[in-house]
Amino acid sequence: MPRARILSESDVICSELRLLSDPEKAKTLLRFFKTGPGEYGEGDRFLGVVAPSVRKVVKSHRDAEEREVLKLLRSEYHEERLTALLILVGQYQRGDGRRRKSIYDLYLANTRYVNNWDLVDLTAPHIVGAHLFGKRPSVLSRLARSSSLWERRIAILATFYFIRQGESEETLRIAEILLHDSHDLIHKAVGWMLREVGKCCSIEAECRFLDAFAAEMPRTMLRYSIERFPEHLKLRYMNKPRRRR
Repeated sequence: MPRARILSESDVICSELRLLSDPEKAKTLLRFFKTGPGEYGEGDRFLGVVAPSVRKVVKSHRDAEEREVLKLLRSEYHEERLTALLILVGQYQRGDGRRRKSIYDLYLANTRYVNNWDLVDLTAPHIVGAHLFGKRPSVLSRLARSSSLWERRIAILATFYFIRQGESEETLRIAEILLHDSHDLIHKAVGWMLREVGKCCSIEAECRFLDAFAAEMPRTMLRYSIERFPEHLKLRYMNKPRRRR
């Protein structure tokens, strides 16, 4: 009689996610995350598992071994990659210095799989930002100049951790590098982080940046950055004469 196959933890996680899957939800997610030809999420596949259910699976497998997490991270399915990344976030937050460095290195070595805006936004501040805070974060400059859309988004989102610690300098530095980026997802991310600088750190620091660059910022970036401003201040920046590059 053939011996029964012993399932690895990554196999168990995949099975659990499939039990929670919804084909109709998967169709909705395909549209929401822009997976069509030429769109930013082209080719991504979805099981149709909602985020709260993913988090329950993550909680049940919070101590999964790195090799099992890596199998999930390299999956073709979005929810399996999300599960892997959220497991890594939890392990980073609970880990000692050596474990944190290992997770940080693994993350940067596998950015090709951190390939949609939700995957970046839920993880980059907690791993890349947390690891670089208090250090010389030159790696963010490299990421900000990358040909990869997702590495550029990782660069600016990582600075969200800095903002939450009350520091805005690195966000403003990376925002300037990304000022003329061509992609709407970067415009939105930079504008969002500038808004958070004003909210959490210093409205004066945000305004100094806008005074210098509002005339050349993409309109989406500018609109996101001034969303919480009083009307008179919004008009001040929206009505600045546009500066040609």
